Amino acid sequence: VQLQASGGGLAQTGGSLRLSCLASGGVSIKNGVGWFRQAPEKEREFVAAISWSDGATRYADVVKGRFTISRDKVKNMVYLQMSNLGMEDAAVYYCAADSQLPAVIMYESWGQGTQVTVSS
Repeated sequence: VQLQASGGGLAQTGGSLRLSCLASGGVSIKNGVGWFRQAPEKEREFVAAISWSDGATRYADVVKGRFTISRDKVKNMVYLQMSNLGMEDAAVYYCAADSQLPAVIMYESWGQGTQVTVSS
């Protein structure tokens, strides 16, 4: 499966952004899609994941209550709605398949990343 992330940009502290991830390539997602992020000089970290079959979600503690992951199985899209953004949320965000687990190693396919910048 091929993934393409989009929707990044500049937001002010306390603002919102919605990221999108399009899955294509003729291979169906079996387990789920996750979002990860990587800030400069930091390791890539788990943000959220969603089960493709039943929509069950999982979040990193630092984004719970502020971020919402969702999917549209018809469009093969996964979204990450981010609200109340803080400076600590600035990073390159990646979508990845095919797992629901909060670990980089469990994902085989990765999108190219989309930059999220947060200004005060």
